[in-house]
Amino acid sequence: MVRVLALSGSARRDSFNQRLVTVAAEGARAAGAEITVLDLADYPMPLFDQDSEAADGMPDTVKAVKKLFLEHDGLLISSPEYNSSISPLLKNTIDWVSRAASKEEPPLACYQNKVAGIMAASPGGLGGLRGLVHLRAILGNIGVLVIPDQRAISKAHEVLGAEVKLSERDADGIRTIGRRVAEVSAALER
Repeated sequence: MVRVLALSGSARRDSFNQRLVTVAAEGARAAGAEITVLDLADYPMPLFDQDSEAADGMPDTVKAVKKLFLEHDGLLISSPEYNSSISPLLKNTIDWVSRAASKEEPPLACYQNKVAGIMAASPGGLGGLRGLVHLRAILGNIGVLVIPDQRAISKAHEVLGAEVKLSERDADGIRTIGRRVAEVSAALER
């Protein structure tokens, strides 16, 4: 069975992006994937610093997140947009997880042969679209196959509040991202 890890680049309580990625997870689950929803707020990580890594080793929270990445075939990532890019939390997570835990671990092991679907939600008019350009480039450069489908949900405060009120078109589009990540991941495993 294909396993998909769903996470957002926001640790904010009641995060629009955490709510959005759970909609994508529904699509992957409907396609037969086993889903793990990761909340990065549960795994605080220090700012990546190679000197600190050399002196203190990899923090336990990073080891736990790396283990989740290694155990899953696909990724669903919803990213808030910070100043036309991805959040510092998401970038820091990507950087830490990219590090080898031992000399035996291949470079970028957590990202190799992974399939990802990306999305964003923002109160702004573009819905986080500019940040997705950066996220796609980062993931592609470290070996992740990012599916072409993506969605940016504008006015997130109106549709991703305590109750999710996405339009049928947007909800279907987000679920389709989840479904396609599950389908492509399954096809690559054959």
